[in-house]
Amino acid sequence: MNLNQIHNVFFVGIGGIGMSALARYFKNIGKNVSGYDKTPTILTSELIENGIDIHFEDSIALIPSNFYAENTLVIITPAVPKAHSQWNYFLERNYKVLKRAEVLGLITKDTFCFAVAGTHGKTTTSSILGHILFESGADVTAFIGGIVENYNSNLIGSGKTVTVVEADEFDRSFLHLHPNIACVTSMDADHLDIYGTSDEIEKSFVEFADKIADSRNLIVTKDLPLEGITVAVNETATYSAVNVRIENSAYVFDVVTPKGTLKDFHFALPGRHNLMNALMAIAMADIYGTSTAAIASALASFKGIRRRFSYQIKTDDLVYIDDYAHHPTEINAVHQAVRELYPGKKVLAIFQPHLFSRTNDFADDFAKSLSAFDETILLEIYPARELPMEGVTSTWLMEKMESGNKKLVAKENLIAAIVESDAAIIVTIGAGDIGEMVGTIKKALNEKEN
Repeated sequence: MNLNQIHNVFFVGIGGIGMSALARYFKNIGKNVSGYDKTPTILTSELIENGIDIHFEDSIALIPSNFYAENTLVIITPAVPKAHSQWNYFLERNYKVLKRAEVLGLITKDTFCFAVAGTHGKTTTSSILGHILFESGADVTAFIGGIVENYNSNLIGSGKTVTVVEADEFDRSFLHLHPNIACVTSMDADHLDIYGTSDEIEKSFVEFADKIADSRNLIVTKDLPLEGITVAVNETATYSAVNVRIENSAYVFDVVTPKGTLKDFHFALPGRHNLMNALMAIAMADIYGTSTAAIASALASFKGIRRRFSYQIKTDDLVYIDDYAHHPTEINAVHQAVRELYPGKKVLAIFQPHLFSRTNDFADDFAKSLSAFDETILLEIYPARELPMEGVTSTWLMEKMESGNKKLVAKENLIAAIVESDAAIIVTIGAGDIGEMVGTIKKALNEKEN
């Protein structure tokens, strides 16, 4: 398929973080962009402000009248139900209908493609890498699974020769990509509703890794069963972060590389997991040939990603952090970062589980991760694309937690429960619609403090 021959692009599920990045991309290159989503959000409002037409009713009448089959590409998200009337309208009339991953495959096929894979860390690593390449002057477009604070967007740049993409393992989407340099940040069990077993997930990552012709262009952590360039913190590896210290709430570290030791990198995102993400990006940029000075400058100026350890309030008396974490490993990483930065302070975690299947698959691990906080509030499970599973509830999850200071709170009572807490550090965690409540929570906490 030749994207140059396409005049219009219609998104079924335009409000998703990955879909919206593609919408921005096609708008930037001069296509007519329109789309449907189920619910208005902050993200859909931003797209509308950028001149993209969005509607929130599944009505065939709302499809633009000039979006004909011969000049229109339709992009769908897996979250859309099979009975969706607009989707079926396009299928019945032989429109070109592709998944987001297939479209990314088409875009990246004729570019020098950096692909960032892993069950955790994709968004942060690809954001840092995209920022480094853009700041170094590379002709890059980076498609990001989060809103990068430096750009207030999930799209960095508008280049035509270099791309940075998140290689998503969900539904084996990353196998559509054509990477030249890639990394794998982690291979934990996830999406078991798709894969069935952790062995099947591992096979899929191995198949992705095999797409890299030269193992010297594949960057991996030391614990993964993949052959490539290794990265580590305070351990021997091809690229190793050493002499790590914290200065003014930011990491300062050196990097041992095959060509020598690079001194005094500054990086403001907290948590050892983010330090590993930064190291992945440094290695990829260094292998590509980006200068050390450009890498260091960009790393120091990187502001982070919305909903990735995102500070909402940061005073001497109160800190409020919001994070997208929705897997036990990610929750552990948030906990480690909070304890490192704020030792001895009481921490309240508010968690909204995401998906019945994920909650069921990792219930014991979730319970252990959440029990590490001083106080925990649970919301009901956010279903996303799923129907309820018998016996899988937040009450069931809470009963597994060892911590005594825990409670289940209805969403309408959440603000009152948070304000009642005497915790100095408050963290909201989850990939559901808890992110839409952050502004309200922040306002209530500010009013309490003042």
